[in-house]
Amino acid sequence: MDPSVEAKVDDKELETVEKFHADVAAIDREVRKVIVGQKEAVDQVLISLFTGANAMITGVPGLAKTLLIQTVAQVLHLDFNRIQFTPDLMPADITGTEIIEEDRATGHRERIFVKGPVFANVILADEVNRTPPKTQSALLEAMQERSVTVEGQTYILPKPFYVLATQNPIELEGTYPLPEAQLDRFMFNIVIGYLDEKDEMDVVNQTTSLQEVTFEKTIGAEEILEFQRLVRKMPVAEPVLRYAVQLARSSRPVGDGDVLDFVKKYVNYGASLRASQFLILGSKALALINGRYNVAVEDIQRLAYPVFRHRILTNFHAESEGVTPEDIVKRLLEAVPVPASGLKE
Repeated sequence: MDPSVEAKVDDKELETVEKFHADVAAIDREVRKVIVGQKEAVDQVLISLFTGANAMITGVPGLAKTLLIQTVAQVLHLDFNRIQFTPDLMPADITGTEIIEEDRATGHRERIFVKGPVFANVILADEVNRTPPKTQSALLEAMQERSVTVEGQTYILPKPFYVLATQNPIELEGTYPLPEAQLDRFMFNIVIGYLDEKDEMDVVNQTTSLQEVTFEKTIGAEEILEFQRLVRKMPVAEPVLRYAVQLARSSRPVGDGDVLDFVKKYVNYGASLRASQFLILGSKALALINGRYNVAVEDIQRLAYPVFRHRILTNFHAESEGVTPEDIVKRLLEAVPVPASGLKE
């Protein structure tokens, strides 16, 4: 370990770091009993859990988006609820509602709050973009404040709390684009693609055979909260921090400096302040997962796509020329100077 970093980590934290490595390896082994391939997606889901953030998983139907989230919740022994988003889903179906209950013995009536499915550690918002914006917005307070307010009364959600949402590509029938304010609350937009031939053969063989999968105990809620604190204690060198901020700032078509030509031409709105925050927070977790105690430029670059792809809104010029947010991120990584002192050791 780098001595400058070691000085900032006491013996108890060092013990927690070692436990982190062992537990992440155990979690990955358990998840792999069900999930084949998709290493980037699995890593990014775990990063979101270890940073206390929400994540969106995008892909066409049938690529195990829902299965991935269910499996991670089972492996971590967290309370789990699945909400299937449909066009007729109402906000109260998510948050809960107040009802009038009568005491049969006394005849006295009182209003009580019946908790909705959002009261769990892990919420699977399945096909979240198949419900209208009014209902989608019911998740906003829960995702940001970790609470819900009903009839003026605020109720605190359990800890840890995550919204792991799946969505279908918006080109599919019956989908509603999510509001920008809600999209920005997701740390990652994790894109799941088709498997290669070998992995697809493994999946077909696994799912068409008689198998009973049991998960060994790994960690629970208390350990996850401890790991979240550990991630936030990770040091970040100033050049690496500045690089993450410059990436986010360079994606914006307006600013206090020179705007990149391709950003000015193709981008309506760039990445928000949350993009910089999530880049750093996610890179801290990624460094720990990879056995390092310092954040490197490579960590920032690896997470730039899932952090930025849902925050960069392109304009009609980009649409007409087939330029996607992914293309913008690629060009940003090529255009923004890399600090030499932040390279992986």
